[in-house]
Amino acid sequence: MAEPKTKYDRQLRIWGDQGQAALEKASICLLNCGPTGSETLKNLVLGGIGSITVIDGSKVELGDLGNNFMGKFLFLLHSFGFESSILLLVGYLLVDESSVGQSKAKCVCAFLQELNDAVKAKFIEEYPEALIETNPSFFSQFTLVVATQLVEDSMVKLDRICREANVMLVLARSYGLTGLVRISVKEHTVIESKPDHFLDDLRLNNPWPELRRLAETTDLQVSDPISHKHIPYVIILVKMADEWAKSHGGNLPSTREEKKEFKDLLKARMIALDEDNYKEAIDASFKVFAPRGISSDLQQVINDSCAEVDSSSLDFWIMVAALKEFLAKEGGGEAPLEGSIPDMTSSTEHYVNLQNIYFAKADADFLAIEQRVRNILKKIGRDPNSISKAIIKSFCKNARKLKICRYRLVEEEFNSPILSELQKYLTDEDYSVAVGFYILLRAVDRFAANYNSFPGQFNGAMDEDISRLKITAVGLLGDLGCNGSTLTEDLINEMCRFGAAELHAVAALIGGIASQEVIKVLSHNKTVRAHAGYFHLQWHRSQVTTVVALGILKLETGKCGLYEMGHLGGLEVELWCSLDASCF
Repeated sequence: MAEPKTKYDRQLRIWGDQGQAALEKASICLLNCGPTGSETLKNLVLGGIGSITVIDGSKVELGDLGNNFMGKFLFLLHSFGFESSILLLVGYLLVDESSVGQSKAKCVCAFLQELNDAVKAKFIEEYPEALIETNPSFFSQFTLVVATQLVEDSMVKLDRICREANVMLVLARSYGLTGLVRISVKEHTVIESKPDHFLDDLRLNNPWPELRRLAETTDLQVSDPISHKHIPYVIILVKMADEWAKSHGGNLPSTREEKKEFKDLLKARMIALDEDNYKEAIDASFKVFAPRGISSDLQQVINDSCAEVDSSSLDFWIMVAALKEFLAKEGGGEAPLEGSIPDMTSSTEHYVNLQNIYFAKADADFLAIEQRVRNILKKIGRDPNSISKAIIKSFCKNARKLKICRYRLVEEEFNSPILSELQKYLTDEDYSVAVGFYILLRAVDRFAANYNSFPGQFNGAMDEDISRLKITAVGLLGDLGCNGSTLTEDLINEMCRFGAAELHAVAALIGGIASQEVIKVLSHNKTVRAHAGYFHLQWHRSQVTTVVALGILKLETGKCGLYEMGHLGGLEVELWCSLDASCF
């Protein structure tokens, strides 16, 4: 068996040793192992999850052989007429005809363990709905539950159970060409949030003594042109900002006119047109104008009531409490320095000196935070060494980017939407289709509860089901407070046409997204993007190609916009429509 660092080399580059360790400690429970559940768990098993428990009371049917990755290859090979000897070569990938009638949970469990023998796997042949009703305490043993293909009533009950047991929950469902992903946790704390855009931590507007001393001892008037063009822009900006502050009552440029004047001063110090270091200084001058201290987002984390810690507090909040003390003492209102500097035009000597100063400051800040963490742990009666140096160091490096995500109960989302927001999106041309399918994914469950089948499940009743689903959807909208709102006939017809089918292509997509969010939640490595998600595939035909347009509704607070074009399995994909979670 390959060594873990070799086996998981590529993903270690993304979420690091700590993220991988968190995955390997995790215990995952999967409810329903159809295409959506199998695809989700497959990705996690390949990623090195610690242990899995598969819950499903159904048996393998003929339709399963061509409906998910377990039987897909068998289906394709039969279609192209390959001989059985060829099938044996890929038999380890298959649930073949001999599996028909056997426990689906057992077959899926055995297959998944073949993909990664380091993962502990077991199965329970029982229907998830029965387990939710009769043995709710069962779920408390897991780190996270992945629940697939549950109807609304079961989702609400399971969410309540998991919240009480402090177990993370990811809900995933595919329905025809639509689907959803919903994360439900009390609190998701993120150290390595990896924001797309964030200023380098250079402290140009608030240098510490060693950096200021280096700038003061560097002569910007040096006569040698080679030396002049190899002074790092960091030193140039620190020195020029200090000169500006001395002549402006201690203030840095703030108005548009002052910022332009400051840039003009930088240009005036150039003695040649090819001085890239001064051009870099002019381009980076906005970093001098940035406000000092911590951001409002970090201030919210610091002021959170959870920062008042006790023996039951999470390690994250212990470190936040230490950071709060650091800001008031050693930090002087600044977060611990990250310690890295970007590439820049510079002589080797200047760059190494500058780098060493940043490294030394970052290390000093880390030691101060570490000591405060140890003191707090001792004070609350916990082992002072229970939080490793590596975790504290990662916390210090990412202190400016800490994030907290908290989620409402699924029941609250379903029963207490923000009416004004929901009505706005229902009537918005850009979002009405997305919200329409979100409503219909709920309406089909109400339909099934009333008529004992999903709309369009039986071909002969299609017209009647369309009428019934329309009435059900209008009733649901009325219950949500959207009286008078309706959904288009096209959406309702499309939902009935799906017939509650769980298609492998859609299941693979949703399973991939669900597993991605599971990894984020477990590793605390990145902000969970999708508070809830809706996905819809539409086929558009042209003379040139068949294009798949993927509409994604990401219900994340504050996120709204048009997403870029991409590719899915060689097909062009358009990601679009993001809504604010607060309306749900």
